[in-house]
Order: sequence, then structure tokens, then C-alpha cells
Amino acid sequence: MKKIVFTGGGSGGHIFPLIAVAREMRVLAGEIKLIYVGPITQSDKIFLEGEGFEICPIFSGKLRRYFSWENIVDFLKIPIGFIQSFSILFVKSPDIIFSKGGFGSVPVVLAGWFLRIPVIIHESDAVPGLSNRILASFSKKILVSFPKTQYFSLKKMEYTGNPIRKEILEGSREEAINKFELIGGRPILLILGGSQGAKPINDKIISFLPHLIKEKFEIIHQVGERNYKDFKKELEANYPGESMKYYHLFDFLRENDLADAMAVSDLIINRSGSGSIFEIAAVGKPSILIPLPKSAQDHQLRNAYVYAQEGAAVIVEEENLSLNLFIKTLEHLFSYPNKLEIMAQQAKKFSRVDAAKEIAGIILKTI
Repeated sequence: MKKIVFTGGGSGGHIFPLIAVAREMRVLAGEIKLIYVGPITQSDKIFLEGEGFEICPIFSGKLRRYFSWENIVDFLKIPIGFIQSFSILFVKSPDIIFSKGGFGSVPVVLAGWFLRIPVIIHESDAVPGLSNRILASFSKKILVSFPKTQYFSLKKMEYTGNPIRKEILEGSREEAINKFELIGGRPILLILGGSQGAKPINDKIISFLPHLIKEKFEIIHQVGERNYKDFKKELEANYPGESMKYYHLFDFLRENDLADAMAVSDLIINRSGSGSIFEIAAVGKPSILIPLPKSAQDHQLRNAYVYAQEGAAVIVEEENLSLNLFIKTLEHLFSYPNKLEIMAQQAKKFSRVDAAKEIAGIILKTI
């Protein structure tokens, strides 16, 4: 039985693509042993265990390029994580390591290189993260999400796109109408503010609500599990009344719920992480992207501009996210249905729906 070690930074942005690749591997190779080695959150552990992964958690220090006392503690975690990774890999003896990047992958890839285990890394962003730039020298192949990705050897690099869960494509408008109790008769906005860095977006959307409802939009809004209770209390205190029937608040949209929400939406508003962009592109929806300010290497801003250049999205930077600009942007888009249709077509054109299958094939051929 083939044994594959997966590793990544320990966030949903890394975990969901790993799951997408693992599912395609099972289709291509049948019985296969899936092992995750890296830092892990409780929620991500649940997702991975649900896919049949064996979980091997390790310590890993974050590579910050600014002064912080946490750097001292994290620096000490790196050699500990390397020793843990070395021991796990020595005992498990995997055929190959597939890394999605992030600080959590560093000790695993280095330990794998010392043990002469082949390593394939995947870079999600238009501008490579520091971890993958370091690990590129220790890898056999480098797979990238965006064309013309910088800093990597052209001999090693291969353009595959970012792996998405194909289940996202199986959403149903009819299921969404019943599931979310949609009223209908208005354009539907899907606002995905569930990530840790999305609270500023959620705060502004909540303050914009009376105007958005007045402008005749219906809204599905994911705010994240951490923020849900506070936002629900704020809504109940400040926005009572019949008009709120056009606003649907959720903590987290599970895979099938997200698929249905995307299917029924007319426009998606989100951050511009690579995973989000490629899922939006795959379902062929126009979008407004609000990049996370000061993300590493400004990768969200760069991702957004590469995608927007294709004509698939409009960018609104967070510092410019005012009520007036947001309403005017929405009014402009919905005043020109042809523009929305072109954005949807360009999104679909940009997508790489079979990226996970392609990546799974490359990994299996490398063993």
C-alpha cells in the first residue's frame, strides 16, 4: 500500500486543498495510506480524520520577519518539530511527502530531505511564501497555482492551479432556497467572512445592513464561529423588524451548505486567499474581493490583482471599504447584467477545476 505524508501550515487554506488532493488520490490509486504531519487545530483535525487521515501533530515555529517576543519561543519549536518529524517519517517510511507550504511544513520537508524521501511542494499564492521559497531547494517538483509565479526554478516548476474540493461544484439552487429560507425576488449576495482575518469586513457589513436591505439585496453571511454569538446579539439589539428576513446569518457553512450557497448567489464577497479565489472561479461567480491588509508578501493583494486582471472580479481594498463605495460598486455591477455575465465567464475561464486530480497524478507518478 502506498503511503503519502501530507503537510502544511495548519490552517483551512492548507487543509482543504490537501483534502481535495487526497480524495483524487483515492480515485486514482484505490487503497492508500494518508498521513498528516504538522501543526493542527481541533477543527482541522476533525476534517482530516473524517477523510481517513492518520494525524501526527508536531511543534512548529512561525517564521516572522518583524520583532516579537514570540519569535524566541517559536525559534525553539523549530528544532523540536524537526526531531519529531524525523522520528515520525523514519517510523512511517512514506513513499513521498506532499507539502502545501506554510510554517508548519518546514520541519517536515527538511526531515524528509535528510531521509531521502521525495518531496513535492505546492504554492498557493501569486507571490510565494517565505516557507516555500526556503523549501524549494529541498523539493523534487514545485507546483504552482498562478502562471508566471516568481522565484522558483523553471525546471522544477509546473502550473497546475489550486486544488479545490469538487463537491463545491455540486450545489443546488433549489436546495439553497429551502435550506436558507430565502425570500427571493432580489439579487443574492454571499458574504464569506469566516476566516480569522475577516472580522473587519463582518463589522462593516453589519453596519451597512439597513442600507443593503433598503437597496433590495438578500444576503447570506458567514461570520465565523468566533464571531457568531456577538453578531447575533448585535443584530437582535439593533436591527429588529420584518426587513431582516432578507438577511441570513451563519457561523460556518459546511461543505454542502457552502456549495448550495454559492450555487444560489449572484455575487460573492470574500477575502482573496488562493483557495477562496479558485473556489469562486470554479463555480463561475462574479465577485468583490477585499484583500487582507498586510498579509505575508502582500499575497492576498497580489492574488486579487492577478485574478481581477482576467476580468473576473472587482477589488475593494479594506481601507477604502466605505458604505458609499460599497453601495455604488453593487449598484454599478447590478445595473449592467452583461458585465456580471462576463465576470462569471472569465471566472470560469480562470478556474482549474481538475487541479486536484492533476496534482494527485503527478504525486503518484513521482513515487
